[in-house]
This record gives sequence, C-alpha cells and structure tokens, in this order.
Amino acid sequence: MWHKSVCVALVALATGYVFLLDPDLPDSVVEYFSASFMYQLRGDLTSPESSIATAWDSLIVQPTKQWSKVAVGVNACVDVVLSGVRLLQALGLDSGEGRDHSVLHSTTDLKEAFAHFMGKGAAAERFFSDAQSFHHVARTALEYPEAQLYMGGNAALIGQKIAMNPDLKVLLCGPIGPKLHELLDENIVVPPESMQELDEFHLILEYRAGEEWGQLRAPNANRFIFSHDLSNGAMNMLEIFVSSLEEFRPDLVVLSGLHMMEGQSKEEREKRLLEVAAAISDIPTDVPVHLELASMTDPDLMSEIIHQVFPLVDSIGLNEQELLFLSQAAAGPHASLASWNGTPDVGAVGDILFWILKEHGRTPKRASDLTRIHFHTLAYHILATVDGYWANQVAAVAAGARAASTQACGTETIDASRVFLKAPREFATSQTGESFTVSFNPSEPVSEWHKDGISFHYTPVLVCKDPLRTVGLGDAISAEGLLYSELPSQ
Repeated sequence: MWHKSVCVALVALATGYVFLLDPDLPDSVVEYFSASFMYQLRGDLTSPESSIATAWDSLIVQPTKQWSKVAVGVNACVDVVLSGVRLLQALGLDSGEGRDHSVLHSTTDLKEAFAHFMGKGAAAERFFSDAQSFHHVARTALEYPEAQLYMGGNAALIGQKIAMNPDLKVLLCGPIGPKLHELLDENIVVPPESMQELDEFHLILEYRAGEEWGQLRAPNANRFIFSHDLSNGAMNMLEIFVSSLEEFRPDLVVLSGLHMMEGQSKEEREKRLLEVAAAISDIPTDVPVHLELASMTDPDLMSEIIHQVFPLVDSIGLNEQELLFLSQAAAGPHASLASWNGTPDVGAVGDILFWILKEHGRTPKRASDLTRIHFHTLAYHILATVDGYWANQVAAVAAGARAASTQACGTETIDASRVFLKAPREFATSQTGESFTVSFNPSEPVSEWHKDGISFHYTPVLVCKDPLRTVGLGDAISAEGLLYSELPSQ
C-alpha cells in the first residue's frame, strides 16, 4: 500500500505546483492534469482515452430499423496520393509565401495554395483550370515511386465504407473507369451506363504533423486536393443516378459532388444547379436524402446550394471550413470570422448549426426537408437535429468519432496509446444566445443539449497521433453516422 500513498502524495505536490504557477486555472483543468498525472504514475489506472473508447462501445448500438439498400452518387475518381512537398520538389518548385487561389491556373498557383494550407494545417480542394499543366503534374505524380492509387470522390468513398456492412446492398453511380471499378467492393452495384473508358484522376498532396518545407511547418497532418475533372464537374452522371433508383429502390440516398461545379462558368453552373434540384425532386419523398458537402471557394455557388438544394435534402454532412464558408456566403452567425483560430469554438459552431436548421430547415411554417446536420472537425463532432425526426443519434455521433480514430490510425479498434484528446475540457454551448457550460467527462463522452426544438449531440474525437492517411475521413465519418441513424417516422 505504501506505493499508493507515495503516488497520491506526488499528485498532490504536482497539483500544488500547477496552482503555484497559475492560481486562477479552472478546476476542470486541474482535475484533468491530476488524472493524467496519476495515469502516468500508475499503469493500473484508466486513461481518459481508454475511458472514452470503452464508453463509446456501450453507447454505439444499432438502430431499431436499419437501412437495407443505400444508393450513392455521383462523384467518383481515382486518387493519386503522395507527399505534397516531394511532388512540388520533383516539379522543381521551391517553398515560398503561401497564398490562397480559388482556382489554380498554373504550377505557381499550386505551390502557393499548397503552402497556404500546409501552414494552417487545413484541408482544401481546388480546381486546376489549365488541362496541359494539370496533365504534366499528374504524369509527374503517377511516375513518382511512392505514389499510391486509391478510390476517390466522396460518393465512391462513402459507398465503399457502407459496403463494408455485409447486410447492405449499395448502388454507386459516377464516372467509373477501369481502375476505379477494380478498386470497388464486390458488394457494390454499378449501373452499366456509368462506366467509362478512362478514369478521372485527383491528386492528393499529403503532409505530416510537424513536416517542414522551407520556413513552413505543418501544425497537424492534412491534405490538399486538386484536379482537372470535367465529368464530375458537370455532374454528368446525375440523371443516370436518379433513373437507376426506380429499379434499385433504396431506402437511403447519399448525394455528393456539388462542389465540383466550381470549374464551370457561372451560366453553365446556374443552369446545371436547376437541373440538379429538379433531379433530386424526382426522388420519392419517402426516401431520405443526405447531401455531403466539400471544400468550396465560390460564395455564389454556396448560396445557390443553400437556397435551391438544402430544402430538398433531409441531412447534410460538413466540416469546419465548409460550415464557416456556408455562414459567410449567407450572412449567418460569425460570418465576420476570416477563419477559425485553431480548434473551432463549440459555441460558435453550435450557433451556426442552429441558424441553418432554423433558417433553412424544416419548421411548421417552412416546407423544407432538412432536419439533420452532421458536423465534424479534427477535435470533436456534433449532430444537430430537428426534434421528432431522427433517433439513435447518441450512437450515431459516437460511431462517427470512433470511425475517425480507427481509420486515421489504420486499426480495427481504438488503441489508446496511439490517440490523444484535442477537444476542449469545458465549453459554452453558444456565443450569441442562451448558453450553459459543458464539462468534459471521459466516462460519459456524449453530451446533449436542446434549444428551441433542436437537439445537439456532441462527442470529442480521439485524434490519431501518427495518422496513416487523412483522405476520406469526412466521408467515413458521415457514412458511419448514417448507418447508425434512424428516421422513426419511416
């Protein structure tokens, strides 16, 4: 027993030292420090990471009624994944000042945009307008010895993730070439009309946490995506996708690829978006539709999607960049923020989610189908739902967070030694309205609060210390969350 007394004494001394350094520290910080210090001293104590993983396992339960057929479309491609720094070096490009470009017109634009986002540790996706320059970059990437080929495109990645469930049938529609078809799970049905002779290639430039390039140092691992993809950009497979639904008869539809339209002219895009809205309207009203968003830079396109497409879908999935850009495009809460400063503030995120559902979601006076938003960022996830329309969301948000951890680390279950907590230990639920404080509890990792007919479910993410691959995490998160979600009214 003597060693336990020594352990407790050491914790007391350490805690006192922390108070000496800063007597105004919140109790929650001191408590967490004490718990972490005890864990380091005593291997028989459970770490916060282990407690969360264990709690998730008990919270993640199957919905009463599960999906049986899921149709996914319409963006699909082959991802060429390699080190961004090494590709740029192979192209003879040196590091320099970062600068964002909404569209890439040259390799100089590529270098500057990559540097801009690597310095922030942020993900981004851009269209490369010049076909000749893009094909030169793509050839260099394909010839690079360490380049790896994976299936890509939100629709293909979500379809592949869902197809891992042997009890589900999955329809995938998109521009599917021979290499992509080879990579697809055998459980996936592909309409013959969506097959094409050549694959669409997207380049995924990854960087590691702490990786350096000249004066740049990446604060965390992430990736920069770019392509010259005209087929996905025009959403050429949308009508084929919708016509395939009549025979397949899904009970859930997942739609993605609207962000690819940024490569079109304003006139072409406006015309095509009207056709997109008409096609979605043709989907039977009793089949829920989830829209997966991705990185965009054109506020007009985002505004058009908000007003024309949001009312036609039941659910959307998005990350922190997409959420803030959405609010900026439609003059929503916190639109004056240029960007998030580190981990997005939970209260600010909650304000924007609440605004989206109140302004563009279903209400007694508005004929919108939108009732669910799945928000994900590196440190935490939030599911916001209009009351009365979705069930099993505690399991859904926990399942999405668990998928983020396991897929990033490449493990089947969570290895507590390979993950860490980045989420705030304490946060306010709003910055603009009625708010209360939520304190972190590893044994009860899903927090819930309600505001004017909308429910919020929050859980931290166990962030992988050394992620194997960051591409497709958002798609895996949304797919897993949908698999555990249920529409009771169905």
